[in-house]
Amino acid sequence: MIDLIKKTLLTGVGFALLTKEKAEEMAKELASQAKFSEQEGKEFIDSLLSQSEKARGEFQSRVDETVQAALKKLNLATRAEVDELKAKVEELTARQDGTAPHNTLM
Repeated sequence: MIDLIKKTLLTGVGFALLTKEKAEEMAKELASQAKFSEQEGKEFIDSLLSQSEKARGEFQSRVDETVQAALKKLNLATRAEVDELKAKVEELTARQDGTAPHNTLM
């Protein structure tokens, strides 16, 4: 049972990562082997491409969520926080050099 789940998951990930051209090629091959009519083959290809796009989007969303969760757990500073700190350091450096007024610190 575990092997079936693993294979299904890996197939889904592989399906999500298919390029449009590769998915079309695979769909055409499957359609010809199944002896679909031209209309059935077209519908099958369109369905497969649609599913591939949906799977790709879902996969990307999961990857994004996982990366965001990992970054949050690492407690790293955001780009905005780093930029704010850089501005404060620049201001303090300028103040120390006597080139900036003393009341502009955020």
